[in-house]
Amino acid sequence: MAINLQKGQRENINAPKFTIGLGWDTNESSTGSDFDLDASVFILGDNKKIVSDSHFIFYNNLSSPDGAVVHTGDNLTGDGDGDDEQVKIDLTKITPTVKEICIVVTIHDSEARKQNFGQVRNSFIRIVDDSNNTEIVKYELEEDFSIETAVEFGRIYNREGQWKFEAVGMGQKGGLEEFLNKYN
Repeated sequence: MAINLQKGQRENINAPKFTIGLGWDTNESSTGSDFDLDASVFILGDNKKIVSDSHFIFYNNLSSPDGAVVHTGDNLTGDGDGDDEQVKIDLTKITPTVKEICIVVTIHDSEARKQNFGQVRNSFIRIVDDSNNTEIVKYELEEDFSIETAVEFGRIYNREGQWKFEAVGMGQKGGLEEFLNKYN
């Protein structure tokens, strides 16, 4: 049975191979534009910076150089139940210099479309053990991010050889660019 986390809580990840599922629903847009939310992954070293440009995983770069992090592709609408986007992680392949994996969701073209996370509901991140398809942890974002256009849903980090997940739920007003500036 999955552990439901609150913001800031941490939990050990004992599965070497797992899938990060990200989901959301959008309100009817008064702007007349569809929503396109995008999952991005920042693979960081000890210095909390991206290990290399190819360690920034998103819809135009679906796999890390070591093959340990693989984005399954962009969902342009978010329609339907369950995961809207997924990222597969294989800790047995991860480069030893990698110490943290940050998972961010942004609203594509949010400024032009006049959209923000206040118009998004039922957002969650979950981790599913690939060996038995069992949900390990789940974090449902409950805040109203009325001006934010990007949210760090969670992070996976290595502390003394043990991989852990932390429910973050931190929004940024500056979209993806703000996170790129932070981690580059």
